[in-house]
Amino acid sequence: MDVLSLIPQFGNLVYTIVAFVIALSVIVAVHEYGHYIVGRWSGIHAEVFSIGFGPVLWSRVDKRGTRWQIAALPFGGYVKFLGDANAASGKDEDAMNEISEQSPEELRRTMHGAPLWARTATVAAGPVFNFVMSILVFGLIFFSQGVTKEPLTVGTLHPLPGTAQGLQDGDEIVAVAGQKLPDFDQEGSWSDFTDALPVEPALDYTVIRDGQTIDVSGPWLYPPLIQQVAPRSAAMDIDLKQGDVITAVNGDPIFAFEQLKDHVESSDGKVLLLNVWRDGADLEFALAPRRTDEPGSDGGFVTHWRIGIVGGMVLEPATEPAGVIASLSGGVQQTMRIVEGSLSGIWHMVTGAISTCNMSGPIGIAETSGAMASQGAQNFIFFIAVLSTAVGLLNLFPIPALDGGHLVFYAYEALTGKPPSDGALRILMGVGISLILGLMLFSVTNDLFC
Repeated sequence: MDVLSLIPQFGNLVYTIVAFVIALSVIVAVHEYGHYIVGRWSGIHAEVFSIGFGPVLWSRVDKRGTRWQIAALPFGGYVKFLGDANAASGKDEDAMNEISEQSPEELRRTMHGAPLWARTATVAAGPVFNFVMSILVFGLIFFSQGVTKEPLTVGTLHPLPGTAQGLQDGDEIVAVAGQKLPDFDQEGSWSDFTDALPVEPALDYTVIRDGQTIDVSGPWLYPPLIQQVAPRSAAMDIDLKQGDVITAVNGDPIFAFEQLKDHVESSDGKVLLLNVWRDGADLEFALAPRRTDEPGSDGGFVTHWRIGIVGGMVLEPATEPAGVIASLSGGVQQTMRIVEGSLSGIWHMVTGAISTCNMSGPIGIAETSGAMASQGAQNFIFFIAVLSTAVGLLNLFPIPALDGGHLVFYAYEALTGKPPSDGALRILMGVGISLILGLMLFSVTNDLFC
C-alpha cells in the first residue's frame, strides 16, 4: 500500500471532522445557552454548562457559581441545574431532600422545585433559541445578498465555452426572444415566461444600455452550468465543481439545463458520460444518477433520478439592498419551509411512501458539513442554520429525555395538578433514552449501507 496516497484522504477526513465539530458545537452552544439564560432569568441556578461530554478539557467557575466547561467528546452538550442528577435533568432525590431541609428559597433555585411556568420556559428555550438562530442567520444572508433588481439587470456574466456573448454587465433586459420579462413577484409568471422561450443555442435579448434600447445575441438563458454541487451526491463523488459547464451527455451536445435534466431523468440509473468544460479545458466524467425523493407541490414526495447539481441563469443578476423586515420575513419563511419539509419527510418515511434512507445520521451530517464548508463560508453558515432548525425540531418531539418529553410531563402536571411519580418518570426516561439510542443506531446504519 502506498502510504503517501492516503495523505489527501486523511486531510479530507480531518477537514470533515473539524467542520462537523464546529457546526455541532455552535448549534449545541446556542441550544444550551437558551436553557441556561432563561433558567437564570426564571430564578433557576445552573451548576454546569458543558459543551461536549466526557473528560473535561477546560473549565472555569463564574461569579454565580456556574462551571463553564468544554469536554473531550464534542457530540452534544448539557446544562445541569441545581437538583439535577444528570445531563438529562433527572431528579437527584438525595440532593433535593437535603436542599428542601435547608430553606424554601434554596428549593426554589432548583429545576424540580421551581414553579411550573419557570420549568416550562427553561425547557422550551433550547429549541426556541435554535429557531431564532436560524431565522437570524437566514435573514442576515438575505440581507447581505440583497434582492434581485427590477428590471432584470446583468450583474456579472458566467463564462461559457464557444458562445457569442452580446450581453454586457449593467444591461437591463427588457425581453428575450420577443418575450417581455415578467415581474418577479408575479407567482408562476417566470416559469410561464421560460416555457415560452424557443429552445435554441442563441437567443435575441432586448436590453437597455446607456439609455438606448438595442438587440443583442446571447446564449440560452439557463445553460447546463453548475452553480452548486449537492453534498453526498453523484456529482460530488466525481469532483464536479461550481462553474463547470456540461457540454455533452453520452456524445449528444447540449446547451440548456433542461436537456441535461432530460438525459438524467430518462437514464434509469445507467452510467452517463459527461463532457465538461472547466476554465478553458475539456474534461470527461462518468457517473450514475441516483434515486432521490423530493418534495412535491401537493405536499407529498416525488422520486426522480438526480446527479446532485443546481443550475442557474447565464448571468448573475444585479441586486439592491434588502430591508431588515423583508430579510427577517424571509428568514422566518425559510425556517418554516425546513420544518414543514422535515415533518413531511418523517411522515412519508413512517408510512413507507419514501425510503428510510432519506434519514441521515452523524456520519452523513459530518460528510455534509465538510462538503458545505468546502463550498465557502456562506454555504457552511447556511447549512449550520438548516441543522439548527432540525435540532430544534427534533428536541420538540414528545420523547422522554428530550425537551419535548419534559414539556409533555409539564402539560400533564398542568392538567392534573401534580407531576408524574418519580418511579414513572424513571421508567419513561429509560424508554426515551432507549428510543434515542435506537434511532441513532438506525441512522448510522443508513449512513453506512444506504
